[in-house]
Amino acid sequence: MPTSTPGPPTPRSTSTALAHHRPSPVRRLLRSRRTGDRDHITTLGGLPALSLDALTSVAYGPEAAVVILAAAGADAVGAILPLNIVIAVLLATLVLSYRQVIAVHPDGGGSYAVAKRQFGPRTARLAAAGLVVDYVLTAAVSLATGAASLASAFPALNDHLLLTAMTALVLLTAVNLRGLADSARLLMPLTLLFILFVLAVIALGLARPAPVAEAGGPPTVAVTQGLGVLLLLKAFASGCTALSGVEAIANGVPAFRRPRVRTAQRTQVLLGVLLAVMLVGLGYLLARDHVVPRADVTVLAQLTAHSLGTGWPYYAANLTVALLLAAAANTSFGSLPILLALLAKDNRLPHVFGLRAARPVHRVGVLALAALTALLLAATGAVTDRLIPLFALGIFIGFTISQLGMVRHWSQRRPARWRRLILLNGTGAALTLTATAVLLVFKFTHGAWAVVLVVPLLMLLFARVQRYYAAVATTTGIGRIPEHPQAGQGLVIVPVGELSAVTAHTLARALTLGGTVIAVTVHTRPESAAALARQWRQWNPGVPLELLPSPHHALLTPLVQYVHQATARGHQVTVLLPEKLPGRHRDRLLQGRRSAVLAALLRRRTEAVVSTVPYHLGPTTHTQARSDGADP
Repeated sequence: MPTSTPGPPTPRSTSTALAHHRPSPVRRLLRSRRTGDRDHITTLGGLPALSLDALTSVAYGPEAAVVILAAAGADAVGAILPLNIVIAVLLATLVLSYRQVIAVHPDGGGSYAVAKRQFGPRTARLAAAGLVVDYVLTAAVSLATGAASLASAFPALNDHLLLTAMTALVLLTAVNLRGLADSARLLMPLTLLFILFVLAVIALGLARPAPVAEAGGPPTVAVTQGLGVLLLLKAFASGCTALSGVEAIANGVPAFRRPRVRTAQRTQVLLGVLLAVMLVGLGYLLARDHVVPRADVTVLAQLTAHSLGTGWPYYAANLTVALLLAAAANTSFGSLPILLALLAKDNRLPHVFGLRAARPVHRVGVLALAALTALLLAATGAVTDRLIPLFALGIFIGFTISQLGMVRHWSQRRPARWRRLILLNGTGAALTLTATAVLLVFKFTHGAWAVVLVVPLLMLLFARVQRYYAAVATTTGIGRIPEHPQAGQGLVIVPVGELSAVTAHTLARALTLGGTVIAVTVHTRPESAAALARQWRQWNPGVPLELLPSPHHALLTPLVQYVHQATARGHQVTVLLPEKLPGRHRDRLLQGRRSAVLAALLRRRTEAVVSTVPYHLGPTTHTQARSDGADP
């Protein structure tokens, strides 16, 4: 029976195959367009990577305001809806403004970049200090709130809040050390689940005229005052914590995939829409149901019980909220290392913060953030009420500087519709300046004084570091054409402790450098020196051996003095130090650190070039050690 050979696919079959293998819209959002851009985040990936703090702030921002309003009674909680609407208007202004900041400053930096260009170094240092404080507090508050939310569903954890927060911090640090794109992909399903749960709570709450179930113990706030302007301003100051993290996208523009500006702008708008809907929706439910703080449960958990009941959806929602609140510290891990790298580039922080790993990760910045967050959690016991008063002041300083900077930018450049842009940013500046003043007044005695103290100290640190690098540049003549280098008499010195293959290996490297090679040994007993000299003559490597006596039994000082005298005589000295490298990391503890100590002394006290020559011991060392131990 004849068989037909399949021919080339027809256009119809080709298009069908392509349609069959075409990725879904969500997968296209998550996946980079090019392999080289794989380590950068996408529009949707920007939510878990840089926006978790802003998204999850709906779990503690409205609650912070409700705690204040409840002091005037359950009916006063109804004011939470107009307060949340005002905060949503402020949010919309900030989102539109930061879209412009992203376009004008595509290298990231947010308010720091705006202040540096528009107002000069002092204001730039103020903006940077406010951002650093805010990001550390963001990480601490997110982890503490996540632990508290988890304890709402599982009360046994109430006595282990600090341990729970620290565990989440360790896991989050480990993920971010691998790369921001990896953390975004890992947290994406949880982020989408959190958004769906909150929207479900709002939708079902609106559809049901009365709460399905109640959660928590009795109310924990007593009525102590009436509802007045001061109480409303205080509640507004606390509710503004819901805006923390809005600027993170503008700070982390370099982390997005190309075209970076458009991708970051889309994420900024998506964040604004989602956050506004959640704030207004939850505010309506809080006002309608007159929700007040209760023992052992959060306000969001109460609304979840009102809408979903207290069955498995309640526990699933609380677990999701708790996990994502802890992961919201990812906003800080995504933005602060980039900001620290920009500060290092501007010589305002040590240059080590600007180093990146093979993946685009500023690991020193990640580790520094983890250390500061751990200290803050330990100092407060991971109790959210101790951290919230410190929150948001630093970021509102940045908000105000950013808005004023953009007003100045538009007034100088005068593009199309520049008056409309000035009106937008001017309105935003007025609103954020008012919010900053309110936060400072009403939170100062509750802990904001610490922020007021730390921000100037950070500004002083930035200025001191910058002055140091300026002095180094002056001393080393950076930017000036140096004198023509003068060739000197080359001298290579090899410290020797015993005659071995390590010695031969190091001398072989020294002979390849050219110039005069001298082996030097320091001895404390003439007998051992004489024995080594006899072995050296018998070996005859073609390199002279010089013996340095040490009557005071100091093995390093005579060698340092010898090198110093050689450089003083005009020699261009290079010192090669042999270093034994075991095959296993734990065996390195068994090797002395004499080479490292000697290298540090030589670099500090002489002008010699110091280098180590590694000698890899390899796996045969362990095999030989085992066989030697087995011999009788």
